[in-house]
Amino acid sequence: MAIMRCIRLEPTRSMTVDEFKEWLRTYDDNHDGRISKEELKEALHGLRVWFRSWKAKKAMESVDFNRNGTIDSATEMEKLVTFAQQHLHFKIYES
Repeated sequence: MAIMRCIRLEPTRSMTVDEFKEWLRTYDDNHDGRISKEELKEALHGLRVWFRSWKAKKAMESVDFNRNGTIDSATEMEKLVTFAQQHLHFKIYES
């Protein structure tokens, strides 16, 4: 998995929803199947996104419906995809 982190992904790059999810899974450091705010912040750091702490916080506020501090359901992941499209300027499309 560490090799995947070395691949640079530009925020304006087009990708499928599955590619986005797979990329995000590479930042699931404890392999629990959930994405925490810290893991999301690390993913944004890998993209060299400005204000990554603030953006990770805003993303979690927008998508973490059960307020457990992680993105852990399919619904929350779909909301994160939408958030990334709207606020992080990712071009994510259905495959």
